[in-house]
Amino acid sequence: MKRSSYCGDVREGNIGQDIIVCGWVHSRRDHGGVIFVDLRDREGLLQIVFEPENKEIFKIAEGLRSEYVISVKGLLRKRPKGTLNHNMPTGSVELVATQLEVLNTCPGLPFEISDYTETSEELRLKYRYLDLRRPNFQKNFIMRHKVSNEVRNFLNDEGFLEIETPCLTKSTPEGARDFLVPSRLHHESFFALPQSPQLFKQILMVSGFDKYYQIARCFRDEDLRADRQLEFTQIDLEMSFVEENDVMGVIERMLSRVFKNVLNIEIKTPFERMTYSEAMLRYGSDKPDTRFAMEIRDFSTELKDCGFGVFSSVISKGGIVRGLCIPKGISFSRSEIDELTKFVGEYGAKGLAWMKITESGAESNIVKYFKDEEIKTIISKLGANPDDLVVFLADEEKIVAKGLGALRLKMGKDLSLIDKSKFNFLWVVDFPLMEWDKEEQKWQALHHPFTSPQDTASLNKENAGTVKAKAYDVILNGVELGGGSIRIHRSDIQKKIFDILNISDKSAKEKFGFLLDALAYGAPPHGGFALGFDRMCALMAGEDSIREVIAFPKTQKAFDPLSNSPAPVSEKQLKELGVRVVIKQAKA
Repeated sequence: MKRSSYCGDVREGNIGQDIIVCGWVHSRRDHGGVIFVDLRDREGLLQIVFEPENKEIFKIAEGLRSEYVISVKGLLRKRPKGTLNHNMPTGSVELVATQLEVLNTCPGLPFEISDYTETSEELRLKYRYLDLRRPNFQKNFIMRHKVSNEVRNFLNDEGFLEIETPCLTKSTPEGARDFLVPSRLHHESFFALPQSPQLFKQILMVSGFDKYYQIARCFRDEDLRADRQLEFTQIDLEMSFVEENDVMGVIERMLSRVFKNVLNIEIKTPFERMTYSEAMLRYGSDKPDTRFAMEIRDFSTELKDCGFGVFSSVISKGGIVRGLCIPKGISFSRSEIDELTKFVGEYGAKGLAWMKITESGAESNIVKYFKDEEIKTIISKLGANPDDLVVFLADEEKIVAKGLGALRLKMGKDLSLIDKSKFNFLWVVDFPLMEWDKEEQKWQALHHPFTSPQDTASLNKENAGTVKAKAYDVILNGVELGGGSIRIHRSDIQKKIFDILNISDKSAKEKFGFLLDALAYGAPPHGGFALGFDRMCALMAGEDSIREVIAFPKTQKAFDPLSNSPAPVSEKQLKELGVRVVIKQAKA
């Protein structure tokens, strides 16, 4: 029998037709001599009815068990009155079986094929082929396919060319550890897997291809978490003769089309824009979640002469004081506030000051150190109401922003303030070009060293921290979907940046020589963008982890339980590569 329809595609318009469906037995029920089977394929479920009058196939149906693979032919009919299932798209019809073939059997399952399984992730990934049968997962990967299809169609319509770049390339410093691949033909030399196609896509612009894109596989040897994997996918693009608005416009149009055609959701464009400094002040993050209010306010000017020594001392030493209003937080007990103090301590904060707002003003053990006008200013600036809890951090700016930004997100989730039905897009712009590394005592590029500064004429080591970059990140619901920049296309400006970063001519030649040589041969002005494809799909599917939209991910310990990798290799393979494994001795 050949399949004539997917189970999930059958509707009332097919009533009266002979249909052949194939799939897996999702569930089997014996109701008074009539056997019902929910048959599942990638498109959904269809109820199959096995009637006792057809003795031959009824006997076979009695032996069906979960996840048996079967093919069924039958006549589609409307379900009897009172038996309709409105929770299923096919819930108004059923297939009365006239032929049945068991294509394969299945032993007892390590876990139930259900969207509500509470199985450990380790076990799920070991039996990933079963995990992926779950209806919700099937929907995720059908959606992922639709997203990639829409992206390709859009970029093709916009005149972009899809060009592949190498997966075996040179190790270059890009922020994370490279995965190294030893060369059999060149002993003691290594390829690296690309962290991104950054250098090659710039070279394509020098080559005159004008508009490039690629749905690219990227690799980073870094610690894993919910939105990170060792290997991931990004939508990578580059354009010549453009400025920031041109690149941002392409991304807005692409995302708008994807969300409309895949989720039927209208995305408002142009996206809101926010400077980096404003995002760090109001939200304590360069990827703010704007689905809820609870904004941070700065009180460094108003409280610099206050009687509370902790605040005034920090401000006098160049630090800052900022506050956050937690709605209905007056119900927090002292122990719960202590837990919040411990929480911000994880971000370097030395303490958390607080006030409970009442009808008569503010209450706490620090209120006595403030003038009435200062209390009124705090309440007014934070928009605090009776029953709210106001908290403060006083420290250097980076610590205060991180601590309050993390606390804001925690309270937003804990107090159910976030509208999860929203998709809030936002551009963060005007990033600093560089930041000072205290440990290394030198400047570091905030994005990468090929990002063009907004001001090139006056840029030097003394003012490097004040110069802004021609960089832009797109944020969705507090997640950085991707980022990009206008690149440096002139060799003299690139050398100036390298000098400020303490990268010598020799070192630059060793690390980036092939790109620098290309830039010297008539490179056009160009810029681009890289968007996290896995992150976007996870957000669109309503998942908390990108592992739920990657077919075969690694665990948080960077291990694949399905293939038991990474794994040792033979001595013969190592010898061919000129590689020797040194086993570390455990400390006594």
